[in-house]
Amino acid sequence: MALISSLFHLCIFVLVAHFATRIVCHERPHQAALFVFGDSIFDPGNNNYINTTASFQANYLPYGESFFKYPTGRTSNGRLIPDFIAEYANLPLIPPYFQIGKKHFDHGVNFASAGSGCLVETARGFVIDLQTQLKYFQNVAQLLKKKVGKTETKQILSSAVYIFSTGSNEVFAPLSANSTFPYSDTEYLQMIMGNLTTVLKGVYKEGGRKFVMLNLGPLGCVPSVRTLNLQKGVRNGSCMEEVTNIAKMFNSALPKMLKHLEKQLPGFKYTIFNTFKVLAESIDNPTKFGFKISETACCGTGPFRGIFSCGGKRQVKEYELCKNVKDYLFFDSVHPTELAYQQFAELLWNGTPAVVAPHNLKSFFDLST
Repeated sequence: MALISSLFHLCIFVLVAHFATRIVCHERPHQAALFVFGDSIFDPGNNNYINTTASFQANYLPYGESFFKYPTGRTSNGRLIPDFIAEYANLPLIPPYFQIGKKHFDHGVNFASAGSGCLVETARGFVIDLQTQLKYFQNVAQLLKKKVGKTETKQILSSAVYIFSTGSNEVFAPLSANSTFPYSDTEYLQMIMGNLTTVLKGVYKEGGRKFVMLNLGPLGCVPSVRTLNLQKGVRNGSCMEEVTNIAKMFNSALPKMLKHLEKQLPGFKYTIFNTFKVLAESIDNPTKFGFKISETACCGTGPFRGIFSCGGKRQVKEYELCKNVKDYLFFDSVHPTELAYQQFAELLWNGTPAVVAPHNLKSFFDLST
């Protein structure tokens, strides 16, 4: 009772000292950090800081207008999945890697880069590939050791959650290949999984133990690919099944690879979010999820607003912007709206095994290592 009373008076003292400042007393001494890797689904603005083109950036309006009221570099009208997960986990907004000089980074860092993939060759020279993201993470691990010491760093890195969204741009790459694509689907998938395995092992070597993977959505059904299908002569602009099939191959290989690592690496734990199921259901039955329009983007031009021109800074300058973004599943021709991301994040956080397994993130953050 004496200890409880002391804690109570300590909180009251701090509250009085800071007047209106909201005080949260955590039971645990260490809130698990969040480290983020991947592509435009997760990029909070890292591509703002690299030598690239507007095709790989979103640092101009109307991106960001619904929440931040200015463009942050996120390819949506507002927040992304990691922003919501950080909120649910009582963490501050996780900073982009290139802002860690200005901000605290012991709660985690976001390394994601729009347009990137598992392979170095994917958009080479314009993005931060996954191997380079790993190098940046290794750099952060060293900075942490200097800041808080080896023991504290080990604690932070082992209890942290590492979340990945990658592979989509490898699926899209053959669509933009100027010549015949040089690999069979099986060879290509082996390359992708090999590189992803190397990166996961690299994070593990630094102390990472808890890995969250998003599988790939039905990529043949995003507005940009529907438009491409229409240009190829498919009259109704339906989904491009050959693209979705490659995503399905990736999704089939992912759990096998993770189970292998679980057997190979002591303490390695993982969970998979079924992006495919959630996004497919949202596209097929938008009203169930509060949307009115799931085939056409809010921002872009052409059929389905599927030409990637949102903001007018890329190759095509013309674009249209919808009146009510909350009606739409997709913000631009590839990326979902903030509302869609919020729904995905909620399912990731406390969803059932039908959508996130073997752990949802609420239990995964608390899981001891």
